[in-house]
Amino acid sequence: MLELWKLFWSFGTATLLGYGGGPSIIPLYETQVVDKYKWMTTEEFGSTLAFANAFPGPIATKLAAFIGFKVAGWGGAAAALTAVVLPTALLMIALSGVLHRLEANPVVKGMVRGIQPVIFIMLAMLAFDFVKYAFAPVQGAVPYLPFLIAAAFFIMVHYLQLPAVWGIMGALVVGALFLRP
Repeated sequence: MLELWKLFWSFGTATLLGYGGGPSIIPLYETQVVDKYKWMTTEEFGSTLAFANAFPGPIATKLAAFIGFKVAGWGGAAAALTAVVLPTALLMIALSGVLHRLEANPVVKGMVRGIQPVIFIMLAMLAFDFVKYAFAPVQGAVPYLPFLIAAAFFIMVHYLQLPAVWGIMGALVVGALFLRP
């Protein structure tokens, strides 16, 4: 029961403090999961994040469900998912009218502008933590295959404007064929 409470508390507080959506919450989840409670190593968290990104849907709920399940089975998955969804849903319902009335307020606009650099840094920190996976050489015929996958994905999505799902599917196939341990 204590483990369920820890899951609920850690994912709930991280979700409430994570301004800007799923990607900005990931470093907060990592701090809770890896540093504070040591439910996973950084490498396990990175693998979980990569795996979760291969599926459709919000990253926060996928991470919470997987980590919660790993820590405490189905009850853990339910506790972590509830912590991610319920508080923000209740807050949005309660504050939707207030937010609508204040959207043109200069103070609110200034607050949003002020938080944007923080979100950028949180995402940059996440990218910095995971860049090692793209630049680490691997065994096999193409030692820098992870970098080539990253570069190909960037070109496909950014320049060719192909749907990200095709790059994700391609990376899964290439990984399955050429990046097995």
